[in-house]
Amino acid sequence: MSDQDDAPAPEESRDEASPGGSGGSGGSGGTGGGETSGPERPASEGGAETPSTPEPSPFERAGRSPVDGVGGTGGAGTARAALRTLAPRPAGRTYEIGGDGHIYEGNQWITQFWAGTRPELVQGAVPQETLQHLDDVYREVPGYARMRDLLRGNRLLVLSGEPGSGRKATALALLSEVTDHKVNRLDPRHRVDEIDTASLEGGFGHLLELPSDEGRAEHEPHRGRDEPRDRTRRTRVRLSELHLDRFSEQLREQDAYGVVLVESGDLADRLLRGRYGMYCPPPPSHEVLHRHLRMLLRGEPEGALDGARALATRADVTKALGLDALRPREAARLADHLARRQKEELTDAELLEDCSAFVRAQARSWFAGADRPGTLPEALPALNATAFRIAVAVFNGSAYSIAAEAAELLTWELAATLDPEQPPGRRLFGTHADSRPVLARSVLEDGELDLGSVKVPVRAIRFQGEALAPAVLAEIWDGYHNVRGPVSRWLRTLCHDPRPEVWVRASIAAGVLCSWDWIYGFGELIAPMAAMDSAVPRMAAATALAEAARNPRVKPAVVAVLKEWANGEDDDLLDTALLTHGYVLAAGTVTGSLDALARVVRRREATDVDVIGTASFSVVRLLASGDPEPVVRRMAAWLRDGRLNLANLVLVSMLNTLTFRTTHLWGLRDVPELEPHAARPLLVALLATHPSLAPHFAGLLRHTLSTGRSGEAALDGLGSLLRRASRDEEALDHVCRLLPLLGVTRRDRDRLRGLLKELVGDRDRPMDRRAAGRMWDAVAEGAER
Repeated sequence: MSDQDDAPAPEESRDEASPGGSGGSGGSGGTGGGETSGPERPASEGGAETPSTPEPSPFERAGRSPVDGVGGTGGAGTARAALRTLAPRPAGRTYEIGGDGHIYEGNQWITQFWAGTRPELVQGAVPQETLQHLDDVYREVPGYARMRDLLRGNRLLVLSGEPGSGRKATALALLSEVTDHKVNRLDPRHRVDEIDTASLEGGFGHLLELPSDEGRAEHEPHRGRDEPRDRTRRTRVRLSELHLDRFSEQLREQDAYGVVLVESGDLADRLLRGRYGMYCPPPPSHEVLHRHLRMLLRGEPEGALDGARALATRADVTKALGLDALRPREAARLADHLARRQKEELTDAELLEDCSAFVRAQARSWFAGADRPGTLPEALPALNATAFRIAVAVFNGSAYSIAAEAAELLTWELAATLDPEQPPGRRLFGTHADSRPVLARSVLEDGELDLGSVKVPVRAIRFQGEALAPAVLAEIWDGYHNVRGPVSRWLRTLCHDPRPEVWVRASIAAGVLCSWDWIYGFGELIAPMAAMDSAVPRMAAATALAEAARNPRVKPAVVAVLKEWANGEDDDLLDTALLTHGYVLAAGTVTGSLDALARVVRRREATDVDVIGTASFSVVRLLASGDPEPVVRRMAAWLRDGRLNLANLVLVSMLNTLTFRTTHLWGLRDVPELEPHAARPLLVALLATHPSLAPHFAGLLRHTLSTGRSGEAALDGLGSLLRRASRDEEALDHVCRLLPLLGVTRRDRDRLRGLLKELVGDRDRPMDRRAAGRMWDAVAEGAER
């Protein structure tokens, strides 16, 4: 038939010419769709032979995503995991939960011994009332007895753990037990090798907390502000077993005991391998909470304790906390809130607001002054830990290897911003992977990564609390303006990565940040990627734009940008706009997204391969968005419209439904009904979830099969779908219900039977005869309709 007859005709049939007909990649596109390609034409009489260049055909790209050849769009599982990670945004006030100068009740510091302006008050005895109260509320950590034996035998113990994990309380409990409640704290500004015997009091326990080795170079000699930096040689005193042996002997001479506290990191790794070191695990948080509640609610009416414990497990309270398990310091603070609620000193709303501040306090403690003292060698360990926490926020639940590599890239960006003249380099054997997650309050666990066509096992890293990821991004984005530049450059770099497991996560994070500050985010994140001549950054920009449009106050700005790009002359920006409309969020509705796509396509030629290909990808994404009925009806209307460009959009879109796996067409809205059909072609998934639309899909597919320029590609796509269905019993049932709707006329049935014969007779991959027999019988049923 001729391509000029593009209006939909239910009985329109494809010419039964030889397989070399014009449908498919060899066709002429807009004219002469029913012609066959004959032998080469002779050269014209007037001159040399001039080979003709065939017009581009939009059907050449049918079944390919806009980023084919560079990783694809990935699986829906990756996108869903990213959305779950960054969906909530923390809000409200925050507060600090303790610090080096505080002792909370029980396992926590409650009295401030010194302030920054009075260093002479740093060293001194721990009050007796604090140690006595500790006896009432302290819950022994696992391994406590062995810690006590080591302390008694060596006179010295090194405890490793994170701030707030209960390590200070454990140190105080140990020292108090072996010295009958006589404990001193030593000045943390003094190194172990600087302590002299005269400063140790006989019969006392001595607690020394070393500064974090993330915050400065370990034991690096002080250098004045005006002294030149030696870039070639750095003299460091490394704390070693020798220093600890000396300290142990000093304590033995004075009949004293000592506990040294170190944070997890390189220093802790070394000391834990020696004879003095032990890791201090946090005690069960519910037991710490109970002990504090018991003390705080002493004297209250019967049932107050049980009521407070029940309140701690209430769904809205645990959601507000956003943490899997509380550290002892946090459990003590929560006990105070719960006790005040039981005493009616707080309302429910005030309790939830206080609980929501826990994750913000954690994020603030991680990043406050992380680059002190402001020179690269000293700040690099802290920058590395900071970058790791931000990378885990973006890749929460993803492969550890991806998060770790992303953290190294971000460390470079942060270091180059802090000191542009000095390359930071990478440590090859720094903190071990088993110890590093604790820096970000995270854990390593076995997981699966959705690659789209398959899922592979990975060693995944995950925050110990769903609220930590958004809290981390909010803290660095809103709290530290100078960090925005390196983070933006880092995210743009990740959005160039062809692996969907990388760019999908990075683009959704970029969209979230843009929704928080559109002016900055659009200029630094989205606009540079949207104008790239590479497919992956444009896809990432579209994803970020759609995610930013989730914020109703930012959505009008997104709509304005998309309208400007759609009406402009820049093909890369136009491509990004078309991709964005596949996510629904920008236009707000499926019909609005279809209108936006049609406006662009109507202005373009029917053979505009790039526009038709990108727009058709967005159409099938809209089909997978959970509301396919408006899309199906609009596709039928476009065919009735009679314009060739809109008809080609429909034909290519139908070809895509035959070959695209559903999981590749993930959107930014959950469609749970499609999840069981993730590995199946989209058409099969839609037949399974929306059986009432089967006649509409059948009509569109018959038209695609019977149209000359798309018929051959449609037969290939349908053959691929039938092959998959022959190996999937459930999919086979759905296909067998579709085939009678396709075999309406004799010509339709002959076409389908010919395809089945070809598939069964394939010498390399013959289709299963039993499945083919079911399909053959289903085709015959069409004659009865």
